[in-house]
Amino acid sequence: MITLYGNDRSRATRNVWMLEELGVGYERNMIDHTKGEAKLPDFLAMNPGGKVPALRDGDAVMFESLAINLYLAMTYGKGTLWPDDLAGQAAVLQWTMFSATEVEPHTVGALIELIFKPKDLKDEAVAEACLAKLPPILNVIETTLSDRAFLSGGSFTAADLNVACVVNSLHMIGFDYSPYPKMTAWLKNCADRPGQKKASANK
Repeated sequence: MITLYGNDRSRATRNVWMLEELGVGYERNMIDHTKGEAKLPDFLAMNPGGKVPALRDGDAVMFESLAINLYLAMTYGKGTLWPDDLAGQAAVLQWTMFSATEVEPHTVGALIELIFKPKDLKDEAVAEACLAKLPPILNVIETTLSDRAFLSGGSFTAADLNVACVVNSLHMIGFDYSPYPKMTAWLKNCADRPGQKKASANK
């Protein structure tokens, strides 16, 4: 049985979405990192960094949420979320790296300042600087979607899931998606998928 460690106030939610998309059995262990539970010895044996999420699947033990999603897609989603062809697989890897290195640093930076920090420690200037870096990055997604329904071609793959879960986090701060109509329509298509609806209902 697959066990996913991490609560719903963490990046574990993107792994829940992947698991629901794949339709594989799993169980949750609701490690609460805000209470120091990720620093306990049993958890540190899985992730010495003391951060959630982590995943155990038989002998496979992993951390890093986007890497976990790639593992799940490769293992359980061959021919669907993990394409059969090398070009499709390369596209999934490309977009996952894009999500992690180009998009997420700025989205997380803004969310930390505007949502997660105590009011007296918030720095709106830092948040604005993070958000100011997003337009050319999001325009890469917008341009790519100008002639296709999904990032890696004609069907939904782990590429779409791994990018959408990061870009969609901006809705928590009331981000204006209107300059990106293609991306907005794509985000809605991703959010309307049964797997995402099940993941949201399980929170």
